[in-house]
Formats: sequence, C-alpha cells, structure tokens
Amino acid sequence: MTWEVRVLDPRIDPEPEGWAAFLAAQQAPVPWDYHLIRVESRFSRSPNVLTVISAGGEIVAAVLAMLCAPVAPERPGAVRGVARLGPRWVEVQHAWLSGYPPWLFADGVDAADRREIMRRFERAVGRFTGPGCLGVVYRTVPPESLDMLTGRGRPVRDTMPTSVLENRFVDVEGWLASLRRSRRLSLRGQSKKIAADPDVVVRTEAARTDLDALELATMLREHRERMGPVKLDRRGPVTAEYLGELVRRPDVITSTYHDGEGRLLAFTNVLDHPVAPLHQHWAALAPEEGRPKHLYFEAVVRNVRHMIEGNRKSLSMGRGLTDLKATLGFQPVPLLGVIVPRPVTRW
Repeated sequence: MTWEVRVLDPRIDPEPEGWAAFLAAQQAPVPWDYHLIRVESRFSRSPNVLTVISAGGEIVAAVLAMLCAPVAPERPGAVRGVARLGPRWVEVQHAWLSGYPPWLFADGVDAADRREIMRRFERAVGRFTGPGCLGVVYRTVPPESLDMLTGRGRPVRDTMPTSVLENRFVDVEGWLASLRRSRRLSLRGQSKKIAADPDVVVRTEAARTDLDALELATMLREHRERMGPVKLDRRGPVTAEYLGELVRRPDVITSTYHDGEGRLLAFTNVLDHPVAPLHQHWAALAPEEGRPKHLYFEAVVRNVRHMIEGNRKSLSMGRGLTDLKATLGFQPVPLLGVIVPRPVTRW
C-alpha cells in the first residue's frame, strides 16, 4: 500500500483535509480536536507534532507526540529552525489525555499495516525533529498494542497504569453497594453533608461560559505543585487559554464548587464520550484555605452517576492515585513504555 506521511506543526499548519470526519469515525476523545491541539501547542514547553498518514487521499492513521528537550524552556518551545540542531527526543503521548494511546487507526488497518505505519512515523518524525533527535519514547502503550512497537534494540518498561471503572450497575446505589462498607458509608455521608451545606454551591454543566479560565488554570497549577512533580514529566502547566476553550465545549462537563461568597473552592471536568468518558482535571484549594474536605469524593460520585445514567460502558480516572481509586471500584489498567533510540528508528 502507498502511504503519504505528513508531520504537522499544529501552531502553523492548517487542519488536514478530512480530519473532522476521521475523528468522528474513530469516536476520538475531545482533545484530538485540531483546534484544541493548536491552542495547547501554542503555549507548550514541549510542543505537539501531529503525524497524519493517508492512503488514496483518505486519512488512515494519526500519531500525536511532543518534542522534548533535556532542559524545558520557560517559554513555549520551538519546533523548527535552530531548535532542530539541539538535543531533543520525541515523546509519544497525548499531553492531556492521560492513559489513552496517542494514536488512531481507521477501520481496516490490520496489524501488519499498523506496525509498518509506526515504523514510517518514527522515521518521518525523526527527520522532522532534526539531527539532534535522540529517539522516540512511547509513554502510554496498552499491552495489546505492544507488538506493533517492539523489536531489536527497543527496551520495554512498566509505567504508571490508568484506572477504569466498568459500568455493570443499574444505578449509583448499585455501585456504592459494590464498595467496601467503610468507603460506602463515607461516600454517602459526604455527599449528604455537601448537599446540605448552604456554604457550598455545586454546579455541573456542559459548555460553561461563566468561568474565569485564568482562575481555573491558577488553581490547577497550584494544586499540582502541592502534589509534587511527576517523575520524567516534560509537560508544562495547563494554560488558561486551553482550559477556556475546553470548558466551553458542549462535550465537556465541568463541575464547580463555590462558597457562599462566590469563591472557587474546587473544580473538575469530564470529557464526555459515547463509550468511555474521562474524568480529566481535578483541582481544589488546600484544606487550610477553607475548602471543605472530601469534595474530591463528591465529584467522583457525580461523575460515576453520569456514566451510569448515560449508559456509558466505562469511566476512566486517568493515571495516579491508583490505590485510592481502587477503593472506589476503579481497576488498574496496565500501560507500558517503549524506548526507541534514534539509530533503531532507521532500521
């Protein structure tokens, strides 16, 4: 088969023809939207590059990656120009779609074709990155996709799993009944307490236009700083520009918690999806700043209710806090990392 491989810089390159139709056919999650990729890339320290593979004028595959440098710049990272001469590597992951594979394939692309497409992606993105390219690192590989990436000189490593709750419940009470008694009782008590608290105003809606994106981004950055750095994480902070675009979308559901004076206490968002929505961002004030305890658990109950009442197949909670999420019925789904040094990409 004859394939055309294009590596795009979303900040300056136009959306490829047929992109929206390709995403719809693959039921791609929200952050694959080209405009969102462009906004995120515009301010990213490790900018995105999107590799699109076409056959006969039709898109058949796409791979999203970040260009990472040993020392992350404070300002948005460069893609072309002199940046190509310095040491960089290609990190294959979707920055804000934790736990999902960063590639899409059209129906009918078989295992042999997928393996060949990924080899062509590696060679093309290596040339695009420049002579300083150190290689390609895959960060979130599902075990069932490993065969298309492995080979000589390609070490495989375990990496942080994602957490998923399979929907086998009639209602929220059925989910609660599946949890251990102490967790079940605490969730019920916490939800009732927050619902009865006149000083906590909860609002859950899609397409939010009432929120201050800078306030959201500041809270999210400060929350993550309190949690501590994530090992080997080359992503920059989520920007106000990106969050502003995200929460205005009709397929993104945002829950906010304000006190009686209108101060934002916490927020979370769910990327809606007909099969597998994702509980994406969560941020809150520190308890010593006056935030009531257990808002996180109230948000989880709210999002599980959305999964059940919407008859979705599952709900993903992303990576991290695996043991805590297990107490809520979420099961760890293993992910692997694959390291491909630059010389190996040329084989």
